[in-house]
Amino acid sequence: MHRFQSKYIAVEGAIGVGKTSLVLQLSKRYHARAILEVVEENPFLSRFYEDITDYAFRTQIFFLLSRYDQQVKATQQDLFRQLSFADYMFAKDRIFAHLTLSGNELSMYEHLYQIICRDIPAPDLIIYLRASTELLMKRIMLRDRPFERKISVQYMERLNSYYEDYFTNQDNFFQTKLVIINADEIDFIGNSHDLELVCKKIQEKDLE
Repeated sequence: MHRFQSKYIAVEGAIGVGKTSLVLQLSKRYHARAILEVVEENPFLSRFYEDITDYAFRTQIFFLLSRYDQQVKATQQDLFRQLSFADYMFAKDRIFAHLTLSGNELSMYEHLYQIICRDIPAPDLIIYLRASTELLMKRIMLRDRPFERKISVQYMERLNSYYEDYFTNQDNFFQTKLVIINADEIDFIGNSHDLELVCKKIQEKDLE
């Protein structure tokens, strides 16, 4: 079995791309710890998709503080000193903030983010799952979470674009290894051969 140089590996991508599913498979395969984001606890989320403008700031601040709390606890427990796979990176919060906030609300968010992000370690390696908006919408509909039923195609197209912009900007990964997986072409959930291909890519990047 591959012995990882990286200890903290995050899986990222837009809503519905399969982040949690991949983390669960990888953590089982490599006998690693899985760190999973808790989304359903956000009390503003269901209303957010009904009225993004009105609920964006409250929704985003709750997520920011919730993710901060989880990451700090993981750091204090030294979870990142052992092999851990997380289904999000802390910096994702900023992607969503810039998608939904503007003006004074975005300025206030940025001020708070810049203060608290200093306490959060960056992943050693990030796996970016890239997918078409069509595939993302299909998976969102199939899993049928109540609070996601009002997600629009337009919102997902914008979110997908923000993710692409973030992960194609090399300045964001100066000290972090990055693996890009095209989820439209690989079925790591239902196809064991495809999962092997994903693992091979991760292991090769880890050794660089």
